[in-house]
Amino acid sequence: MLILLGIITGAHGIRGEVKLRSFTADPQAIAQYGPLQTKSGDTIEIIRLKPQKDHFIAALKGVTGRNRAEALRGTELFVAREKLPPTDETEIYVSDLIGRPVVSNGTVIGEVVGIENYGAGDLLDVKLPGRRGTVLIPLGGDFISSIANGTITVDLPEGYLDEK
Repeated sequence: MLILLGIITGAHGIRGEVKLRSFTADPQAIAQYGPLQTKSGDTIEIIRLKPQKDHFIAALKGVTGRNRAEALRGTELFVAREKLPPTDETEIYVSDLIGRPVVSNGTVIGEVVGIENYGAGDLLDVKLPGRRGTVLIPLGGDFISSIANGTITVDLPEGYLDEK
């Protein structure tokens, strides 16, 4: 399984540097995972990171001109799940929630099919049986009661799952 660690958002300057957003807990750690993979299976190696306000300027191995850097805009950077450090008992990687059952009031209501983030925080994308679409449940706040024993227990407001 590949885990998304960052994305190249554009070119910087004329020497092939790129603007890079990191999604790791410690943003600079993205460079420590060794070569990263793209969706197409290409390998990208970060050789230098320079912090900016909300991103990094990165030098990539083999990228020496602006045209090549521009061509990488929008490239997502992944690492194999087994390269991530182990979590302690109170932590979990968000990607590990995919496929887990979601329980409300003691009843399985669905299964996590994805994780979304539109800027305000992570959302569980939950497929409910018998429904065409999915329901988004905020991962933070009061919506999640517990994540234990392979199950996500939620405490949803009255009517939250009603079809609109």
